[in-house]
Amino acid sequence: MGLLDLEKHFAFYGAYHSNPTNVAIHVVFVWPILFTAQILLYFTPPLLSVGFLPPVLVLNSGFFSTLFYALFYIALDKISGSLAAFLTFFFWLVSSFVANTLGYSLAWKVVLAAQLICWTGQFIGHGVFEKRAPALLDNLVQAFLMAPFFVLLEVLQSCVGYEPYPGFKARVKTRIDADIKQWQDKKQKKHS
Repeated sequence: MGLLDLEKHFAFYGAYHSNPTNVAIHVVFVWPILFTAQILLYFTPPLLSVGFLPPVLVLNSGFFSTLFYALFYIALDKISGSLAAFLTFFFWLVSSFVANTLGYSLAWKVVLAAQLICWTGQFIGHGVFEKRAPALLDNLVQAFLMAPFFVLLEVLQSCVGYEPYPGFKARVKTRIDADIKQWQDKKQKKHS
């Protein structure tokens, strides 16, 4: 799979998220998972020091993972990727202030509770509505990278009809349908 091939990434992830209820669950829970992970990453040691930033903003693994996500999303699609990049940096900024305010001893408890709730919701979405294991079981890195962007692009497609390029939605749907059929055939052979 090409690293910057949005169509392939979106089709891979979309094949595991074809049920509208499961997609809605992911829309609600994916970005909070990223946000709370950023809270926890706030407590990693600084990797770079610059004097002009307020002390609450630390250039640590939380910042650099946010930078990686932002650049990756922009490389996939300039318009929706820029929005995703803005959101990841906004969440990093807010998470830094939340983490600094809470302190580590309370922050990790808040993060743990939020992560448990969000992950439980997503697994229920897959087990009850999608009836298919999550994408992260087949490709952990790809699933973690694409989840926030996937739900954002889903919302943009649903609300304003956004497509990264003409025909994107139709081409992705063809790939998703083929992947789901292949999965169902494989599942049926296994039970025969």
